Amino acid sequence: MARVGDVGADGLMQGASLLSRPADEFGNDETVEAMWAMKAFKHAEIYFNLLSSVDPKLLRLTPQDDAIYKAFRSKFPDLKVDVINETEIKSPEGKEMWRPFCEQFKDEVEDYSFGTLVRLDSSDEFSQENTTLVPRIQFYAIEIARNREGCNDLIREKFRNKKD
Repeated sequence: MARVGDVGADGLMQGASLLSRPADEFGNDETVEAMWAMKAFKHAEIYFNLLSSVDPKLLRLTPQDDAIYKAFRSKFPDLKVDVINETEIKSPEGKEMWRPFCEQFKDEVEDYSFGTLVRLDSSDEFSQENTTLVPRIQFYAIEIARNREGCNDLIREKFRNKKD
């Protein structure tokens, strides 16, 4: 895969216009892969800056936060969100459990299936070791739960001064 820094401004513009086209047209196009990676990274960076600046309990990630949280805790009442066990969400069994949850938001949450980075350990920042790729709705479910259940509370204190 091409590194994001190798794409250049022309590649960025080309890739941005390509992202709106059907995925089956691309195969393994490196420019498109780089664009998706950049978009996912930018989303992660913005979200972490928010967590570092604002009380997470006050954050609204979507207009459907209440419905997402209620459905998430109904389907996964005992899922620990402070530290995600990647096997639980990425195993074939985990994916089968998550699929109906995700699909119920198909027409309600924009870009519900868009690849999004989520931190495995809520007490730490995004890093290669602490990050996995999930569908956007899965990110929302986990992060809304983390915000409401206090798992993200120490991020602001821990990383507030690192942003600068």
